[in-house]
Amino acid sequence: MTKDTKDWYTSWFDTPYYHILYKDRDDQEAQSFMETLTSYLNISEHGNILDLACGKGRHAVYLNSIGYDVTGIDLSEKSIAFAKQFENNKLHFDVHDMRLPYGKQFNAVFNLFTSFGFFEDNQDDLNTIKAIKDNLKDNGIGVIDFLNADFVIPNLVPENVRTIDGIDFHLKRYVENGFIIKDISFKADGQSFQFKESVKAITLNDFEQMFEKAGVQLLDVFGDYKLNKFRKEHSERLIMIFM
Repeated sequence: MTKDTKDWYTSWFDTPYYHILYKDRDDQEAQSFMETLTSYLNISEHGNILDLACGKGRHAVYLNSIGYDVTGIDLSEKSIAFAKQFENNKLHFDVHDMRLPYGKQFNAVFNLFTSFGFFEDNQDDLNTIKAIKDNLKDNGIGVIDFLNADFVIPNLVPENVRTIDGIDFHLKRYVENGFIIKDISFKADGQSFQFKESVKAITLNDFEQMFEKAGVQLLDVFGDYKLNKFRKEHSERLIMIFM
């Protein structure tokens, strides 16, 4: 069975296999990042945060556990359906397209773990930043946590196999037409599957141009989850703080 559509994220993210492949994500690192980030931003303990492209809600749930009023939105209906089990009076999840304003303002909007750059049309990327701006209160802060293309591309592992829960995931990585692509093939439940992840190789300079067009101001740039200084050729992450 092949799931290789133009909008790859609408099919791949909704499969159980996506969550199997990435089940070993470092939750402790993610939680530490959330604590470091909210402390750096000095978000009020009564502040509210929008987790943009929240997936199954792991960041949103933790942010709520440390006291924040959090709304998580994602295009994946299955991910939001899963996340809704964690809802309470200060934690809510909703299906929503991040290219459109949500209709509510927040003290901070977080777009985490490379949940940007999926769209073919550059205008969609710009519209997402404009929507983040619309979702911010006066003096609200936006955060985009993206890969650092200038580091990732020279260090791509062309091919490897990861075996998780008895499934051999065959992974191939390459750059094509300005996108960093990962081909994923495996056999499971008596079927063969092929999926593709495609993320635009957006650099800091590209983001700076989009920020200018969107009318937002870049305040700071960090290169890892401990908020160390960004170094173009050595940092794995590109974490941008703006308003």
